[in-house]
This record gives sequence, structure tokens and C-alpha cells, in this order.
Amino acid sequence: MYNFRTDLADERRDLYRKANNLEEIDGIETEEEQISEKVKVTRVKITNEQGEQAIGKVKGSYITIDIKKINLLTEEEKEQAANTLANELKTLIGEKIQFKEDILVVGLGNEEVTPDALGPNVIKDVEVTRHIINYLPQYIDENARPVSAIAPGVLGTTGIETLEIIKGVVEHIKPKLLIVIDALASRSMERISSTIQISNTGIIPGAGVGNTRKEITQNTLGIPVIAIGIPTVVETAVVVNDALALFIDKLQQEAKSNDYLNHLKEEDNYEQIKEALLPKDFNFIVTPKEIDELILNMSSVVARGINMAL
Repeated sequence: MYNFRTDLADERRDLYRKANNLEEIDGIETEEEQISEKVKVTRVKITNEQGEQAIGKVKGSYITIDIKKINLLTEEEKEQAANTLANELKTLIGEKIQFKEDILVVGLGNEEVTPDALGPNVIKDVEVTRHIINYLPQYIDENARPVSAIAPGVLGTTGIETLEIIKGVVEHIKPKLLIVIDALASRSMERISSTIQISNTGIIPGAGVGNTRKEITQNTLGIPVIAIGIPTVVETAVVVNDALALFIDKLQQEAKSNDYLNHLKEEDNYEQIKEALLPKDFNFIVTPKEIDELILNMSSVVARGINMAL
């Protein structure tokens, strides 16, 4: 299988197609929708084992919402992005459970490490209703769905596997569906904190940065799991590869034509760059200097979207 270091299904599809000179991949269906000038939705559906093997993702639906220049969006544009997320989320939830059935929202990650703080930040703004429905039903709309939320922390600070904590909560409160939020890794600098991926297949925390934990899926929890993730980090090799492509673009504009540069640009140089960096341990996981603001913006969009959907 092609060597991926990205959690995004549509990136894996594009990388596999480019590496194998394919227009389409057996077992993978794709649909694109331009919501507005700054918001685009791509739906990737893996339908069989060939699709699974090609891009290393299990069968299911993977929806990416690309948001251009999230740090410059107006409040109206953020609301539109949140509404887009809510609509996609409603569809996935409706395929799994009935109206008004209980949902548990889980924010994965370490609040003390900014690029990994997406999940805990979203949880702060999720509107929880389970306790109100249980103890003060007269103060809430009769159509409200019971929603509870938790940020379980990480193994390094709790000494407990995240799955073990979630499993204990699920067994006790018995939700019908789990929504899990986590930071992801990408193979493109442009995707950092500007893409939301939603899937109905669950998640393997840490897979994108080589720190794989136990999977959080229907297989391990016994209930459907919808995952929401946003890329917040890339490898140094990704930065160098993307920068090289931009540099070649600049040279091509000046030189007009150059066969060698054209060949370089057509190739994905990530693997060669990674091989050069690994011996000196220079293939760091990196994040933008504006990550604080980006995390706040994306956390707000995701929390709003979840609240609208639930």
C-alpha cells in the first residue's frame, strides 16, 4: 500500500491516483459541492475492499469541508461554515439513530498542547442537555435531545488509555451514538486548520503522527461513532515538498520552459525528502505560528455546527 502520512481520505485518494496515474479508483466514489466562494464540500465514499486497500481507510463515508482563510472569515461566513458542518453531521446521525436518542460528544487531545487542543476546546462550547432533561425537564424544549460531553485527556497525563475512559462512560450512561473530535495530520500546508473531515467510521487517535492509540470505533464501543477532525500539523517533509513546488513554480514563470523542472513538479518528492531528513531526525511535526488563533476559530465553527445538528 502507498505510504500515507495523512488522516484525510480525500488526500489519500489524490495521492494514490497520482502515484498510479489513475483517473478513478475501484471502490471509491467522489462527489464535490461548492457551497460558496470560501466553502467547498467533498464527499468520498469507500464501498469495497479494493477501495479500502488502495487508500488505507475502512469502508464508509468521509466528508471534507474546505474553508478558505479561516482566520479572515466574517461572523456570517463562520456561521455558514458551521451550518454546512451541521447539515452533513445531521445526515450521518440520521443514518444511525432515531430523533431524540442520546449522544455523547468526546473531545480528544491535550489542552496544554495547542495543536492538540481542538477536542477539549470544542467541548467547552458544546451545549449539554442530559442533566437538564433528567433533573429540570420543565426548563427545556420537549424536543431536545439528551447530549453529554467529556474531554478525557491523554494517556501521558492520565495514565489511562482514552478508549478505556470512553468505554467506562459509554457503559454507564448508555448513549446511542458517539461523536469524537480530534486534531489530525495532513500532507498539505494549505489544509492546516482550514479543513474539517467528518466520517462515520470512528477514529484511531495519533495515527497521523505515528503515535497510534487504540481505535475508537463501533467495533470497540458497540455503538456508532462519528469522527470530526481538523488537520493542525504536518511533517517537515511536507513543508519542504510544498515549498519546493512553489519554488519550481517561480522558476518556471521566469524560465518559461524547463523539462527538468516540469518533471520535478510532476513528481511527489515527499518520500525522497523524508529519506534525506530521517537520518538526522529532522522530520519534525510542525504547526503554524498562528495556531492559537486558528484553533480558536475552528473550535468555534465545530462547536456551533455540533450544536446546530443536535
